[in-house]
Amino acid sequence: MPLHKTDRPAASPYADVYTLPISERALPKFRMPEKVSEARAVRALIHDELSLDGNASQNLATFCTTWAEPEVHALMDECLGKNMVDKDEYPQTAALESRCVHMLADLWNSPDGATTLGCSTTGSSEAGMLGGLALKWRWRERRRAEGKPADRPNLVVGPVQVCWEKFARYFDVELRQVPLESDALGMRAHQLRDHVDENTIGVVAILGVTYTCVYEPVAEIAAELDRIQEETGLDVPVHVDAASGGFVAPFLHPDLVWDFRLPRVASINVSGHKYGMAPLGIGWVVWRSAELLPEDLVFRVSYLGGDMPTFALNFSRPGGEVVAQYYNLLRLGREGYAKVHGACATTAGMLAEQVAAMGPFTVLYDGQDALPAVTWTLADPAACPFTLYDVTDQLRRRGWQVPAYPLALGREDTVVQRVLVRHGTGYDKIALLVDDLRDAVGRLTEGPTAHAPEQSAFHH
Repeated sequence: MPLHKTDRPAASPYADVYTLPISERALPKFRMPEKVSEARAVRALIHDELSLDGNASQNLATFCTTWAEPEVHALMDECLGKNMVDKDEYPQTAALESRCVHMLADLWNSPDGATTLGCSTTGSSEAGMLGGLALKWRWRERRRAEGKPADRPNLVVGPVQVCWEKFARYFDVELRQVPLESDALGMRAHQLRDHVDENTIGVVAILGVTYTCVYEPVAEIAAELDRIQEETGLDVPVHVDAASGGFVAPFLHPDLVWDFRLPRVASINVSGHKYGMAPLGIGWVVWRSAELLPEDLVFRVSYLGGDMPTFALNFSRPGGEVVAQYYNLLRLGREGYAKVHGACATTAGMLAEQVAAMGPFTVLYDGQDALPAVTWTLADPAACPFTLYDVTDQLRRRGWQVPAYPLALGREDTVVQRVLVRHGTGYDKIALLVDDLRDAVGRLTEGPTAHAPEQSAFHH
């Protein structure tokens, strides 16, 4: 007797996937189907729908990794069932996580990379929030010890990514955003005096501003806070959001002082799935020393087996991305990261030269002193017969995703475009983009266009 009764004969294993029952109608969207379907047909139909997405390798708006070696794919498959939080069951995966933390601490010149605390996260946004929580807890403990109110914390930032706006809203912190000066692409140190006070839990300095891709002057920011402390007694720590630059500066700009060489830098977050070249989603946060992570923020659980400390916004998450990050650190080493990012910077320099030579554009950042990326704007928007939103629309017709968006607070009237050059985005591909950009400018110059800015959105 058959275990399952069916209404129709089983399909032949040689039947074409497009003739099987599930292929005879649109795929369900609101209710699970009643019947079991052939695995190969379901896979083929979902594959067909996914082909309608954009080509990830042509997404020049994203900082995220879109290419990985076959060995990374194999390791990710091996780790499909491993829960990163269950360190008792998967102790070797936990050991690889710990190795990554210590390697990053050493890369960022920790006073003692062997004992520094840190952890993996789902991305740099979560990592930044954990760093922010530690800042808030330490500030609150200090205020209470002094007998002062601790109900109005604020965080001082420049043109930050939206994760810091989320942090401020979710954890009840006033976000004091420093406006961009008219000729600036990031926060400047002298602006801090108008924004920090006794309720400031910290200052976030960005190594790779999302809007412009430049590094904010972390050493100058720290020095200004030193002067403020000498004059007022306010001791304000720095958290470095190195989501992108943390895996770039140590290799392309090793003499730049931005990390734990500055005593005022308390913590650093980075995105492993950006210029760390690991698959989506992995981030890291590292503290300068163990005492900078308040014990109250660490939870201990026993129901997974053993007494395990955990500090994260997520609980269960896959271990494959951590393993892939460790693979990259071993596979590339310092030499390999320098070569990959150096090639990206060379490609960005070529793009910047070509964009500048086209006529209607002014290059704001050429990809040479910070991230391998290029940011430009229209030289004379009032006289130009098209907008950058029109350029975005034209390039999208060729599959390219090149965002157009206004700059941050203080320079909202300046619209820019930005291209990220990542591992897997080679010189030849960017040369093809240049050809398409030149053609787009030619078409747009020939006649008027009507393209509303709201049709083009800025995505991370």
